Formats: sequence, C-alpha cells, structure tokens
Amino acid sequence: MSLQIFNTLTRKKEDFTPVNNNKVNMYVCGVTVYDRCHLGHARNIVVFDVIVRYLMKKGYDVNFIRNFTDIDDKIIKRANEEGIDTVALATREIENFYADTNPLGVLNPNLEPKATEHIPEMINLIQSLIEKGVAYISDGDVYFSVRKFQDYGELSGRNLDELQAGARIAVAEKKDDPMDFALWKVSKEGEPGWENPFGAKGRPGWHIECSAMSMKYLGETIDIHGGGLDLIFPHHENEKAQSEACTHKPFVKYWVHNGFVTINGEKMSKSLGNFYTIKDILKDFEPEALRLFLLSKHYRSPLDFSFDFLKENDMALNRGYQALYDSQNIVSKPVSKDRPMPDDLKDAVIALTGLPERFFAAMDDDFNTALGIGYIFEAIRALNRLIQAAEKKPSKSLTANLEAGIKNIMDTASVLGIFVQNPGDFIRKRNLKVIEKIGITEDEILKFIERRNLARTEKNWAEADNIREELFKKGIKLMDGLSGTTWTVAIE
Repeated sequence: MSLQIFNTLTRKKEDFTPVNNNKVNMYVCGVTVYDRCHLGHARNIVVFDVIVRYLMKKGYDVNFIRNFTDIDDKIIKRANEEGIDTVALATREIENFYADTNPLGVLNPNLEPKATEHIPEMINLIQSLIEKGVAYISDGDVYFSVRKFQDYGELSGRNLDELQAGARIAVAEKKDDPMDFALWKVSKEGEPGWENPFGAKGRPGWHIECSAMSMKYLGETIDIHGGGLDLIFPHHENEKAQSEACTHKPFVKYWVHNGFVTINGEKMSKSLGNFYTIKDILKDFEPEALRLFLLSKHYRSPLDFSFDFLKENDMALNRGYQALYDSQNIVSKPVSKDRPMPDDLKDAVIALTGLPERFFAAMDDDFNTALGIGYIFEAIRALNRLIQAAEKKPSKSLTANLEAGIKNIMDTASVLGIFVQNPGDFIRKRNLKVIEKIGITEDEILKFIERRNLARTEKNWAEADNIREELFKKGIKLMDGLSGTTWTVAIE
C-alpha cells in the first residue's frame, strides 16, 4: 500500500506523490513567541515530528521548515505589560520553546526562520501583489483584495457571501471591503516598525510572513503545509490566496491539519484559560509518556485531556520498557538447550515478526498512529508471554525470538519517538524516582537483599520469603538470576 494523506483542500485521502521525485518540501506554522507552550502546541509539534520521521523512514529526503512568529499584536501587548521590548520577549520565549520541546525528543527542522529576519522578502511579495492589482495601499497600510482572487474560500470550504455576512470593518481599518485582510500595517507610536515603500514605518501582517518564508526556502509550490485546525481559516486560506495570486501556481499540494487538544470537549487555549503547559506536565510525567498520549488518537481527531488518561499512558510506557528490559536480561544469558516452540506461543511469535508490516500499513493510512500504537503494545504483550515461557524453560528458539522481538519493537516505535531509550537506563531512572516517593533508598533495598542472601545461604527459606514479601508490599520486586539478585519497582 502506498502512503495516503488526507488533504484538507480536497477533503479526501490522496496517494502521496511529491512534486519533485523523492524530495519532500514541508512547511509547518510555528508558535507565536509570547508565552510558554501548552499541550495544544505539543500535539502539533509531536504530530508533525512523527510525519517527518515516517517520511524519512520511507526513504524520502525531507526538507522541513517551521517558523517563529516573533512580531505580532500579542507579542507587542505582552512586551508592553512586562515593560520590555519585543526582541527581548521573543528571544526569551524562543529559549523557553526549546526548553519545553527538547525533552519531547522532537527532531530539529532543517530551518527555523523568524519573521523579523525576513521583512525584505515580505515587502517584495507585497509589492508584487500591488503590481498585479490584487493588493492596494491605504494610508500606509496594505490590504489584499479578496474578491480579486476567485478561489478564495476553497481551502476552508466557505463562500464569500457567508463570509461577507459576518464581516465588519474595525474603526482603525482603512480597507475597501470588509473581506480584505492586512498585508502590512502602519506601526502605532511605540511599536516596532520597518522602513518600506508604502508610507510610514510599519510591520507585516500575520499571514504574509509564512508565504514569504515558505517561497524563499521551499519554492513556489510545496508538498506539505501543516498546522492546527484553527489555522485553516483565516491564516492558511489567506496564505493560499496571496501566494497563488502572486505566482499563479498551486501554493501547496497537500494541506495537513491536526485536531485540537480538548478539556471536557472544549478546545484547550490560552484565551480560554483552560490549558496546561508542557513544563508543568513534565514535572510529573516522562516526556515519552506525553508523546504516547499525544499520539494515542488519530492526528485529525480531537484529543481530550485528563490526568487519568495521561497516567494510563505513563503506566503503559513503564510496562513496555520493563518487558524490553526483562527480554534483554534473558537474551544476555547463554542457553545450551533448545526445544520446539510450543503451539500456544506461535501466535505471539507472529505478533512480533509481523509488527513492522502491520505498523507500516497503519501509518500508510494517513499516519494512523493510534492503530500503530495498538500493534506495538500487542507485540509487547506477546513479548511478555515469551518472557514467561523463557523464565520457566529457557531455549535457544525462545531467546532468538525475544531478540528479534526487541529489535522489531524498538525499531518500529522509534518512528513515533517512543521506546528510544536504553531499557536498562530507563528502568533504573524510573526505579530511583519511584523509591524516592515510596520513602526507601537503594542502599536500604540492597541491605534487604543482603539479609535475604544470608537467609538463603543458611537455607532459612521462610525468612528469605518474608523479606521478599516485605519488599513487595513496599512496591519493590526482587528477581533472582545467574548473576545474583536484582530489584525493580513492581508494576501493576
């Protein structure tokens, strides 16, 4: 099956065929840097990170650009509130962006352009639109004439009559038609401004920046343009109009939009005040658990947030790493005997060997991470069945299937950015974090193990069992192996 992507423009899934053979040019609208990132931003960032990872896994050469909007009304307002300039605010919040997103393991885009570093490109694009008669100057402001672009509304599925009914001209606006949108604005007193051929110092409108930067670095027609559902209108609709009015070419071949993160069915947003920041979530949860949560529904579907659901994903991640760690321990031990694979384990072997094929089929169907995750955890359950069998009756065939299973799970899951850590390192880090909450130290656990070893040496099996049970009640599980007794946190 070839990769199919749901195209917002055509409202259907389409076979993915890049404009330029194996090269994929992809632009995703980045954040407006005036505050910390919340989970809505995290979903967008992780979703498109996975899309990039999967395209690369399939052998495409991906040129991925995600911008920073570092000048707009919100930035000016917040800077004024804090008594700092917009550059200082944007610089700080870009640093915070990386502090928030780097722990999530997202790949770096090929380029992360800032709007303020591309003012000349925006001015040139605006001048071209004026020369083509689809934009006009009004007292130093510049507006795009929506009615002169016949395909306006095509992306969002809206028609001009419907839009006209709700459109109004604000007091400060100088446009000819309520539908027209700003390409350039005269700066108010105290606001940042740049010299331009339109009149007094001014600054760009929001929509023009992405067209200018996308065309500069990716060309006049790109393969994928992404963002959240809330960007379809007006941002992406306006981008499409101004870009195609300038070049007379399709701006984007595949428009891709992710669904909202919601709380009780309502969109999570700063304006509504119902949001959680990435920083706050990562105080208590593993970054990979957050990734798992964000990918647990199809990217176009809404994702309702709850701490219970996040905890479920955290526990699932722990169980997965524990299975990988236990498998590695078994694989590391020499086995001399072999015996036929029991019939009741053959379906488990199939679940492990067939994982890559099923996972790729799910991802080829419009990046269905939810289904792909289901296959990964089906394989982890199969791995646990082989572990139990190998602990009772070790065999070369079980060891070989465990080794292949570890590789298939970790290689496949890496496309989603999960199970990417060394399982032993993850388990140790998790264990130390948990025992700190339990109120017991590793030294104390090791003293319990010493006491138990002494009891076993003296063949005081009852005492040895009591010590094991005492630790288990505290949440600590002991494991006896050829190299001695080790401990881990008991997982429900």
